Amino acid sequence: MRNLTSRKHPGTFIDIITKINQTITGWINYYGIGRMKTFISQTQQWLNHRLRQMILKRWKKPRTRYQMLRKFGIDHDDAMKLANSRKGYWRLSCSEILHQAITKERLTKWGLKDMSQLYESRYLRD
Repeated sequence: MRNLTSRKHPGTFIDIITKINQTITGWINYYGIGRMKTFISQTQQWLNHRLRQMILKRWKKPRTRYQMLRKFGIDHDDAMKLANSRKGYWRLSCSEILHQAITKERLTKWGLKDMSQLYESRYLRD
């Protein structure tokens, strides 16, 4: 998973999401028999964090960061604060502003499968 979400990984975001989805589906099918609900939730949080970092890295210039944050509904002051920050990508991907811009629902809308829903639909049927 680390190699698929590397900041220097080439390819479009859609290609990366497709490969991640294939890996997630394989994991769930192979390891799903065991009790791994907490592992899945922790991995999903880490994956969302890592994807936010990758997206932020691809918005290289502060102007692009500002424009994209404004596009996703962040107000002027917060967008300027995040776009012109000197902090690293990993640290900025933890920020509340970026979480408001790139929500879990937005990542799902862009094609990322939710690991916990996939696990529950396969193995936690009543």
